[in-house]
Amino acid sequence: MTEHPRISLAPDVLAGKPVILGTRLAVQFIIGLMADGWTEAEILDNYPGVTHDDIIACLAYARDTLDSERVFPSAA
Repeated sequence: MTEHPRISLAPDVLAGKPVILGTRLAVQFIIGLMADGWTEAEILDNYPGVTHDDIIACLAYARDTLDSERVFPSAA
């Protein structure tokens, strides 16, 4: 998988979920906000420690994680 320097995975932070480096904001949380219709500007306004580059890193991390996922259809 591609290296993501703005994303941290540590067992002692949010049970090892990927987070924005230096925060306790999970990639999943940021992606969820966007899926719920939040704009980048709304995220930046509500979470002052988050930057544009952090949001791009979350999207890139999600993309790369899904890219490495393999799906096998069931024979049902």
